[in-house]
Amino acid sequence: MKVSECMSRDVCVAVPGMSLRDAAALMGDIDAGALPVRDEDRLVGMITDRDIAIRGIAMGLGPDSRVGEVMSRELKYCYEDEDTEHVVRNMGDIQVRRLPVLNRDKRLVGIVALADLACAARDRANLGAALSDISRESGLHSQSLPRTH
Repeated sequence: MKVSECMSRDVCVAVPGMSLRDAAALMGDIDAGALPVRDEDRLVGMITDRDIAIRGIAMGLGPDSRVGEVMSRELKYCYEDEDTEHVVRNMGDIQVRRLPVLNRDKRLVGIVALADLACAARDRANLGAALSDISRESGLHSQSLPRTH
């Protein structure tokens, strides 16, 4: 099965100039913990509730600070025409629960969560291994940004 068959096409996005307050409110409205960040027509990052809490608050930033100050710029994504089994393995390897989905022109066309892929999984062992990998401790996704003072 292809990612396009199980992804969500209705994606809410943040922009770098959006306030952390507005990003958090949007996450609350859609009951999501992450938003892709778009600048013009390009995906430039992701912001999560953890980015706001761990990076933003720890850096002493307030709710009127900007998404661009705390978002993760290291982009992880998949393509809409990729096989779901491959994407599940990749999500385990990179330890993420959701990925933005791009078309081959690198334009955002959706988002896929591990739960979406669970519904499509033919190989339950592969899905279980990915979930186990996502949950293991590693240093891959540090919430710390280099201190500037």
